[in-house]
Formats: sequence, structure tokens, C-alpha cells
Amino acid sequence: MSEPTDIAIVGGGPVGMALALALADSAYRVTLFESRPHSARVSDPRPLALSYGSRLVLERLAVWRALEVGATPIERIHVSQQRGFGRVEMTAAEAALPALGYVVDYARLHAALRQSGGLRDVRHADVTAVRSGEDAATVVFDGPPSESTISARLVVIADGGLRDAAATKVIDYRQSAIVAVVKPELPHRNTAFERFTVSGPLGLLPSGPDVALVWSMNTAAAGACAGEPEHAFLERLGKAFGRLGAFTSVGPRTCFPLSLTYARASGPRTIAIGNAAQSLHPVAGQGFNLGLRDAWELAERVHDAAPGALGSAAMLSGYRRQRRLDRGGGIGFTDALVRIFSNDFPPLQLARGLGLAVLDALPPAKDFVIRRMTFGARG
Repeated sequence: MSEPTDIAIVGGGPVGMALALALADSAYRVTLFESRPHSARVSDPRPLALSYGSRLVLERLAVWRALEVGATPIERIHVSQQRGFGRVEMTAAEAALPALGYVVDYARLHAALRQSGGLRDVRHADVTAVRSGEDAATVVFDGPPSESTISARLVVIADGGLRDAAATKVIDYRQSAIVAVVKPELPHRNTAFERFTVSGPLGLLPSGPDVALVWSMNTAAAGACAGEPEHAFLERLGKAFGRLGAFTSVGPRTCFPLSLTYARASGPRTIAIGNAAQSLHPVAGQGFNLGLRDAWELAERVHDAAPGALGSAAMLSGYRRQRRLDRGGGIGFTDALVRIFSNDFPPLQLARGLGLAVLDALPPAKDFVIRRMTFGARG
């Protein structure tokens, strides 16, 4: 017989933990499954760009104070294209916000959520399957001394490794992202740069005195570029960017393959959020922010559900409708940027430049873009 719980969350990353914390004061028993060793989270090198809207969610979860000291505010966003005219600058002052966003280390965010004190029932086990059922779903996991199960009225899948392959759409961008911390010659002045190069989108995020690099390009080229000697890599980066003077040093370089994946359906009593629901290209830094909104709005649905409605078809279909606009907007926005800006076709390059110039000249249009990036499609 399965051990019972009310809500099982599969995935102990930031999105799964955020949901568990948002449900900590509910009347339900919440069980969180964490399969990845904590040591792996501590060494994760990825920078995260948190929108100001995500900061507000983290404040409500009482974890922002632990992050604030080490977070670097983004006060300006500069968008341009290599070998072409047109640029856009967006500022926090124009948007009447204290910051457009913040850059934090993945490891710091994970630690702040983990140490918040709101996580009650955490199982360190590998989940091998989730079986949907009409009255309850079952989580199958490897735990001493043998395979075990837990039944729940609602199972939330927040681990991308447990996507239902038959119900998931995958678009391979044939790109990988080189991630590293680089030291610029000139101060970044709390500016985040998005540079569309002939190789692919190049993002530089202010991170303390340095900048965090996320450079997307053809997978084969990314592997070769990441393995270049430091001086050759810095020279290549300087030619592609060239706005912060010379780059003087670079830390360890890692590569991540890039694709767009999104779940199209979930079984009874189950719902996917975060990377299990959608995994986006890192251009514009929308992935984690979208996942955090998934978690926050699902927690609101749970809190508002009538007694006995937890995990019901009506509750979950209502949640999917609520998230459709924001989720579809985030997926469509990032996918369009990759497709439009990841080539060097001259007529399209001219059209891109005109589009950037027009956007920069229209404050209402910039405000629209800022609000959508900050608060989502319904912001």
C-alpha cells in the first residue's frame, strides 16, 4: 500500500522548492522529492537573471533578504546586433522600478530557498515514475531499503527529466550556450547586454564587478570555442562584442545544449511546472522567471480550491487556462528572437535594425516590452 500525502512535488530545484514554500502555510501535507545531490547544486555555475517580478515573489516567500546582498541589480538593458544598425536601451528609471532585474548565482538561490526553514517533508530519492489515476496519482521512487511509492491527490512535476516524452514537443536549435564569468576592462555600470551576433545571441549580465557570459552558437562551434586557449577566446569575444573594452580574463567555461521543449498535456491528478512544463532558450533570460510564476499561480489555485477539489480535473484545467497566455507568450517571444536573430541574411538584418530603432524611439512600446519581461504576459 502506498504511503499517502496530499501534494507531492517531484523536483527539488528552485521552482519546486518555491512551490513547496508557497504551500507551507496551507492545510495540506506537502512532500518534496529532491534527487540531485546538494553538492551538485552548490557547484552549478549558471547565472540567473531574475526579473523584478520574481524578486516580489521571493520577498513573499521570505527568501529575498538572504539573496539581496549578493545580487547585482540590472539598471539598464542594451540590445544591439553585430554588423548592423539599430539598438534599444531600456532603463529602470524609465519603467519607474528600482531595478529591471537582478543577477544571482544559481547556487545562492538554491541555498536561500533550501535554508529558509519552510520546507517540511523533503525526500532525498530518485523518482522513477509517476502514475496518474482518477482519485490519486502515485510517485514511484528508489528509497531504502527498496522501491517505494507515495500516493497524492496532486502530483506536481517540476523536474524536466520526468517529462512525458509522448506529450512533449521538442525543437532542437542545434545550438549550445557557453557559460562563463569574464572580467571586462571597463565597468559594466549595472547594464545587461544582449548582442545578436552572426554566431548567435550573446548575453552579458552584470555580476559583481565582472560579467556573466551566456553565448549561444552552433553546437560544434561552441565546443571548439569553449576549448580555445584563454587569449584566443577573449579575442574572439572582444570582436563579437566590443562595448566594455578588452576582456582581461575568463573563468571556467561550460557548454549546455539548447532546445525548446514544452509539455502539451498532463495525466489526471498531475501537472507540470517550470522546466518540466517548458524549457526555453536563454535569450532574454525568461525561463526561470516563467517557471517561478508557474509555481506562484499554482499555489494560489491550491489555496483557493474548495475542500475536496485539490487535484481535480476542474482545478487543473482552470490552472492551465490561467497560465496559457503567459506561457505561450514566453515560449513564442524567445523562439521568435532565436529564429529572427540567429542568421546573417542581409534583408532580415536590415529589417531587424529598423525594428530595434523603431522600438527605441517609442516609449510606450518599450514600456510594454519591459512590463511583459518583468511581470509576464498578463503584467
